[in-house]
Amino acid sequence: MVVKVLFVCTGNMDRSPTAESLLRGRQGFEVTSAGTWTYANRIISKDLIDWADVIFAMEQEHKEAILGICPEAEQKVVVLNVPNMFKKNDTELVTILKDKLSRYVKVDW
Repeated sequence: MVVKVLFVCTGNMDRSPTAESLLRGRQGFEVTSAGTWTYANRIISKDLIDWADVIFAMEQEHKEAILGICPEAEQKVVVLNVPNMFKKNDTELVTILKDKLSRYVKVDW
């Protein structure tokens, strides 16, 4: 069984692409990421929300944006509470993401 995972942050530049890279290529996962901001690298959409089995939002505001597009997605959104203070692939960000994701996905880091 393949789990489709969507990571969401603001600009899809740092946090969500870093999280995506942690699961990309791992057996049992299809992964992508998006942002809520108008100028995000990939903008969140109803199609992406519908595609995902689970959505990891970096902050509560991202969950609210997701539910603004698709209220029925409530049950599949998890807020990780990762603040917008890291650059892409920052070692501290990677450590935080691995710790938080380990609560929800079974992965051997």
